[in-house]
Amino acid sequence: MGLRTVRTALVGAVVAALATTGLATASAAGAGQDAGAHGATRAAMAAEVKAGIPGILGQVQDKLGTWHGSVGVADLATDRQRLPQDRFRIGSISKAFVSTVLLQLEAEGRLDLDDTVERRLPGVVRGNGHDGGRITVRQLLNHTSGVFNYTKDPGMVEKLTSGFPEHRYDTYTPRQLVAIAMKHRPDFRPGQGWNYSNTNYVLAGMIVEKVTGHTYAAEIQKRVIDKLGLRATTLPGTSSLMPSPHGRAYGKLSDAPDAEIVDTTELNPSWGGAAGEIISTTGDLNRFYRALLGGTLLPERQQKELLTTVPMDDAGGGYGLGVTSATLSCGRTVWLHSGGIHGSTSLAVSTADGRHTAAFNYNGDWRADLPALVEAEYCGGKPAAAALKTNSALAAVTSLR
Repeated sequence: MGLRTVRTALVGAVVAALATTGLATASAAGAGQDAGAHGATRAAMAAEVKAGIPGILGQVQDKLGTWHGSVGVADLATDRQRLPQDRFRIGSISKAFVSTVLLQLEAEGRLDLDDTVERRLPGVVRGNGHDGGRITVRQLLNHTSGVFNYTKDPGMVEKLTSGFPEHRYDTYTPRQLVAIAMKHRPDFRPGQGWNYSNTNYVLAGMIVEKVTGHTYAAEIQKRVIDKLGLRATTLPGTSSLMPSPHGRAYGKLSDAPDAEIVDTTELNPSWGGAAGEIISTTGDLNRFYRALLGGTLLPERQQKELLTTVPMDDAGGGYGLGVTSATLSCGRTVWLHSGGIHGSTSLAVSTADGRHTAAFNYNGDWRADLPALVEAEYCGGKPAAAALKTNSALAAVTSLR
């Protein structure tokens, strides 16, 4: 969501407090697995808390059952531990929900992924070299459109960082967000490159609304949330409130090592819109990824389109339609997406068959060693430093938030 800068320092007193209060817990179903199957995952989570993140929440679903892990605290003021049912903002993991709806609409014959944006949204993508007549819906979803990322606009960056306290409750419409992007030149000609742009998914949400006559939120609710029984997943729109239960979210609004930690729990997520407004839980994310990768949400043709990737420049890794893929140090290939918004960094991962899923959330946004978490869960431990360093694909796909 444009707030993925890794920040490294935390006030020493906070680190000390977390080191003494950071306990890991496991569900009754998964308690016996912790020392074995998920011991490395817990260790990776604990390392992140030791490095300064207030708390990390995780859940894994695999052939052994369901494992819950919690390290650190949900609230720095009360030291409450994080709970399996805690809700959090998932940021760009929202993109897979949007792409699923568009793929379902294609399966119903209501649109084609090779339709132009101009056909579906006449006159919206135009100006400074942008031409919606040359951009397809597919190129929006796999980030090959070249459309400028509005969260990179200097004015927007200021509002989302140093200006956050003043602008945290501002409301943006999708048209306003796209208009910000249209003030800039495209990153490249459509289909001639790759660049992560939140504008792509704001436009995708607008297309859902144009085709169906309903908001993208209503379509996601009907087609995904209700169908899968994701009872803790919501699209808040312009509401700044978090549904209970939830912990607190903590952010740093600059890269300075001594930057103040700010409580960012309440914010108006309309600046993210279809690119990243959703609130969910680790359990709901695992259920969604199990269904999505398992093929229960899409027909075979659309499933193939979902998982057809394009290269992410020289970094390695592949971007599909709202999901990414990477091969780990142990040779396993996983599908995943990360998500970031003020005070919240999330990750959803799955094997290709949807049978081994994992979801995590940090309640801090200044550091996140997501590659270590993925390697720990799917390869059984942290790989040698040299192996992790050379795995540019995993580093690249886990940075997309």
